[in-house]
Amino acid sequence: MAPPVKTRAGSLKSRIPGAAQLRADVLAGLVVALALIPEAIAFSIIAGVDPRVGLYASFVMAVAISFLGGRPAMISAATGAMALVAAPLSMEYGVDYLLAATILAGAIQIILGLLGVAKLMRFVPPSVMTGFINALAILIFLSQLPHLRGVGWPVYAMVAVGLAIIFGLPRLTTVVPAPLVAIVVLTAAALALGIPASTVGDMGELPDSVPFPFLPDVPLTLETLTLIAPFSLTLALVGLMESLMTAKVVDERTETSSDHSREARGQGIANVIVGFFGGMAGCAMIGQTMINISSGARTRVSTFLAGVFLLILCVVLGDLVGMIPMAALVAVMVFVSVVTFDWHSVAPRTVRRLPWTETLVMVTTVAVVVYTHNLAMGVIVGVVVSMVLFAQKAATQADVTSVLDPEGGTRVYSVHGELFFASTNQLVGRFDYAEKDLSKVVVDMSEAHVWDSSAVAALDHVSEHFRKHGVEVEITGLNGPSRQLHKELTGTLAGGH
Repeated sequence: MAPPVKTRAGSLKSRIPGAAQLRADVLAGLVVALALIPEAIAFSIIAGVDPRVGLYASFVMAVAISFLGGRPAMISAATGAMALVAAPLSMEYGVDYLLAATILAGAIQIILGLLGVAKLMRFVPPSVMTGFINALAILIFLSQLPHLRGVGWPVYAMVAVGLAIIFGLPRLTTVVPAPLVAIVVLTAAALALGIPASTVGDMGELPDSVPFPFLPDVPLTLETLTLIAPFSLTLALVGLMESLMTAKVVDERTETSSDHSREARGQGIANVIVGFFGGMAGCAMIGQTMINISSGARTRVSTFLAGVFLLILCVVLGDLVGMIPMAALVAVMVFVSVVTFDWHSVAPRTVRRLPWTETLVMVTTVAVVVYTHNLAMGVIVGVVVSMVLFAQKAATQADVTSVLDPEGGTRVYSVHGELFFASTNQLVGRFDYAEKDLSKVVVDMSEAHVWDSSAVAALDHVSEHFRKHGVEVEITGLNGPSRQLHKELTGTLAGGH
């Protein structure tokens, strides 16, 4: 019997789904498209531009990334984080400068992708990932609250019915995505019963034509570049971080692998295209991606159709789509927030079992993201806190023990642990330099590792202190890398004294 053939994300097998998977991708793409409309309009308002800018960005981004990206079934479109970054530029200088900044941001992302920035994801610890996921779930839920303020009980009833359908229908059948059924049922009920509720049409005017490429009307000067460059760099970094983090989440949820380097490059190329088609910068969306995955999507077809359906719904079926009550989409997004949140991470049993440092990193990441609404800032702070706690823990593991030779005159110091900048101060103070009747000291490094110049300098200081008291020092047991580093730096450090 032939062995099973392993396939990578993006392989031929992943591009040609079977009939059942194709049906799931088509229906999931439709649900995502419906959920994208109010989100794109809302993000356009945040950025201070016409709703068409966000909708065109979402359409072009989804279609482009379906071919260019490295993570199948992930949804990329206009996002709130990117809108917040771009808002000051568009409001002060106009939409053309926003488009130019989007193109430049895409170019920067392409360069970062070619430089292998995706490899930096391995430095993001699991506790930060969990915090990222939980923070996104909280933000998704909080973003729905404005639609539930100052409304009558019929709206609350519609949301409750929508949630009941979404959570209950999968127990009966999974042929049709439950969120799609909830949207159709609640829309029909609102129209038939005349329920007074805000609709998608109330969010803003939908476009009535397809986008065409054009050049942003900005002067091609150094002054323009200087103006948009800071915004473009921030957009590029925020977009890549959100996209790569979302890709990693999808990898874990679907138990599949993806090409993060290709995803980084694809995001850049897609943003360049988006800018020329009159859209604002975009990146991966965790909420819509989770809708897609939860609806059974697994291939690029779902991402492609999400963009195509979005354009069709806006341009061809705009009047019908405008009738969809926001309560239906609120129910869908509340469902997304519930399934996105990692409830296991806050279970009492888990919290008691995990080291307190990991819980602290997770909570810190969540707090920063929710407070600033800046996903990139939360991840950066979480990684820094994790690194500091790790360095502190590693530093406390360094220890020094000693024994006196039975014949007297020689003391053997055994150094244990990792020696680097955070542990060297403690190391130097663990030796007794004024011990009487001592002629030789042996520093045994067989249970230690030297990581940086601070550790080498500390060993030199130890040797110097003993020699000042007329004691011979011998350093033994250095492993290969430590010996090489000590050899390379000893002369340099000595030359600086």
